[in-house]
Amino acid sequence: MANLLIVDDEHPIRESISMFMSEKGHSIHTASSVNESISVFKECTPDVVILDIRLPDGSGLDALSQMRDFYPLSKVIMITAFQDMETTIEAMKRGAYDYIHKPLDADELEKTVNDAIASFYEDAKTAVKDKGKTVYNESEIVGKSRAMKEVYKTIGMLCQNRATALIMGETGTGKEIVARRIHLSSTDCEKPFITFDCSAVVDTLLESELFGHEKGAFTGAVTLRPGKIELAGDGTLFLDEIGELPLNLQGKLLGFLERKRYMRVGGKVLMKSKCRIIAATNRDLETMVTQKTFRADLYYRLKVVNMTLPPLRHRLSDIKDLVAHFVQKSADELGVEHMTLQDGCIERLKHHPWTGNVRELENVIVSASIQSRGSVILLDDLETILSYHPVSAEESSSSQSLSQMERQHIFNILESVQWNKTHASHILKISLPTLRKKIKKYHLDTPD
Repeated sequence: MANLLIVDDEHPIRESISMFMSEKGHSIHTASSVNESISVFKECTPDVVILDIRLPDGSGLDALSQMRDFYPLSKVIMITAFQDMETTIEAMKRGAYDYIHKPLDADELEKTVNDAIASFYEDAKTAVKDKGKTVYNESEIVGKSRAMKEVYKTIGMLCQNRATALIMGETGTGKEIVARRIHLSSTDCEKPFITFDCSAVVDTLLESELFGHEKGAFTGAVTLRPGKIELAGDGTLFLDEIGELPLNLQGKLLGFLERKRYMRVGGKVLMKSKCRIIAATNRDLETMVTQKTFRADLYYRLKVVNMTLPPLRHRLSDIKDLVAHFVQKSADELGVEHMTLQDGCIERLKHHPWTGNVRELENVIVSASIQSRGSVILLDDLETILSYHPVSAEESSSSQSLSQMERQHIFNILESVQWNKTHASHILKISLPTLRKKIKKYHLDTPD
């Protein structure tokens, strides 16, 4: 059950949405104007808001901005008219989660709300709700090792300009966190930060997702839809898993980087964008260039500035600080005033291979916090959890390829959750479509 706020000045629409969502088991709050919606929002701090863009005392965009300022964890779904695409784009730039068109379709509404609820709970893992305010940890980078100091130097340099950047590193090293920190520390911090996982969308829809499409551009394109580049505006577009981008789209992305012009699918007008591109990959792009599976010209265009994030096994001195960070975050989320680790836990953690890197460490600490009795994480509990992350010495050797390490980590997580792919995708912090693609890529089959 989720906490929903429905804002629409038309009583029949407001009531029908309320009844429909109430039948799904959700707690419902309603408002009919901008002022009323802000008042109700501050009282109930909803998980999801369904907000009409046109209200009698002002624009839903103003309400959206105030809601985002007060409690940015809430997911706001805008209700728009088909012909009002400019306002829709502005809403997305201001932080709306998604939009739906009038007349409302029940199936689309339910799916969009369910997706928003799932996104809210996922983001809640990295935030603490305290009297209507949210303290975010999503861009916090922890570590004082020599390897991390080099990363901080590069971040500091990138904050002072808008150069295209390429972040390399194994799965779970924190590439998106670093990209977000670059954005938030720059002069463009108030502008959008849009993420796009190049491996999470089927190849046939990648171009549309990236560049947008016109109404009627292809079967199913019932309305104009802005792409990620357009939504990024003058901010930052983070392209994760750039090594998964098909060759034909690599050429189009290169064209955009060179000219800062692009065209929607089915469009005839060149559009401009000043968005900054930060790309990331866990693959060896130089080898891919040699194998002609990644364009050399795009590779060099992306790595104007490049950095490689160190794997956790190369920064073991940071484990104590990382654990303290994750323990405190878990304590806040669980409502525990103070949580500690039994003697010996840190040393035990330093001897684990960590093929999943910082992400795996966080998952282990979260699991241990949940299983802890009282406010102390016991060594025995930690041992039990680590047994679900087995990696042999041979598999964890420095000569192992990134793809082998990723395959092993995904397999370990799937085994630990009895091959529940939805649960595994949450632990891995990747989308379900991305997990399915990786299962297929690595020939990981569900055991009989």
